[in-house]
Amino acid sequence: QVHLVESGGGLVQAGGSLRLSCVASGDILDGHTVAWFRQQPGNEREFVAAIWWTGGDTNYADSVKGRFTISREAAKNTVNLEMNSLKPGDAAVYYCAATFGWSSRYESSHLYDRWGQGTQVTVSS
Repeated sequence: QVHLVESGGGLVQAGGSLRLSCVASGDILDGHTVAWFRQQPGNEREFVAAIWWTGGDTNYADSVKGRFTISREAAKNTVNLEMNSLKPGDAAVYYCAATFGWSSRYESSHLYDRWGQGTQVTVSS
C-alpha cells in the first residue's frame, strides 16, 4: 500500500512561493489519483488540487487557480505542489492524499484512503 510523506512547508511572506512535495513509498503512484488538501484551525479539510497520475489530468480549487500548480515526477514517485503569489488565507496544514483510480468526486476528502501526516504553511502579511 502507498505510504505518503509531505515536505516543503514553512514560513513565507505574502506574495512569495513555496514548493510542497509528496513522496510515495510502498507502491508506485501509477493508476492513482493524488490530491492536496489543506486545513485551517476549526475548519474542515479543503480541496486544493488533484492529479490523475496515469493521464496527467489536473484539477484545482477556484481559490488557487492560476497560482498553484500540481505536477508529478515519475522517477521519484512524487507529486509536487508549486504555490505562487501566496496569501495569508493560504496558511494551513497541507495534506497529500491518494486513492487508486480516477473519480469525478476528486474534491471529496472521503474518496481518499491514504493520507500523509501534513506540512504546515504559514504566510505572513
